[in-house]
Amino acid sequence: MLPRRPLTCYYNLKETKPTKESVLTMIKGILQYAHTLLEESLQPGDTAIDATCGNGHDTLFLCQTVGANGHVYAFDIQEQAITNTAQRLAAAHQTNATIIQDSHANFVNHIPVDRLNRIGGAIFNLGYLPGSDKSVVTKGESTILALEGILEHLKPGGTIVLVVYHGHSGGKTEKDALMHYVRSIDQQICNVLYYGFVNQKNNPPFILALHKKAHQDH
Repeated sequence: MLPRRPLTCYYNLKETKPTKESVLTMIKGILQYAHTLLEESLQPGDTAIDATCGNGHDTLFLCQTVGANGHVYAFDIQEQAITNTAQRLAAAHQTNATIIQDSHANFVNHIPVDRLNRIGGAIFNLGYLPGSDKSVVTKGESTILALEGILEHLKPGGTIVLVVYHGHSGGKTEKDALMHYVRSIDQQICNVLYYGFVNQKNNPPFILALHKKAHQDH
């Protein structure tokens, strides 16, 4: 069962334009909470997926969480993200990851069958790679394809976490498609939870958590 912990409010509603520092603090809090959700379901030895490895922070977290007997598959379409992630893992002496320059929609082509059946968790950060070309963004179509596939292979009790940034160009389109999809998921198979700010301006990020039930409802 997912923990019911409230998200902390990180900047003042009265700010019409949040400062860079307040936004970074808010994002840090969101990411920490995403990791907390995954820690509740991932076990040592599991397979985990970082669907958008970016700068490698989530990949490193997943490597440390699943341990030496687990394995992480990290995906990104941008070469810079692959390089950033590889450097971060090397600096931390983590060797239990495979970093793949391909769309997360194609994840099934890169993971051995025995590992596919041991997926305990996955994380997506939707939007664009910080510090990179903002025109290269995640797309609703490929995100949903990846979600459908990962959910199919996810172990009972496993969790998929999506951190949804939607303030950029094209972000609303992806968010709307994603929300339409997750609302359609059979509640007997999966609980879908929304964690977000209800009193913040300027399109704050939010979290979607898909928790696959250990036993189906009857």
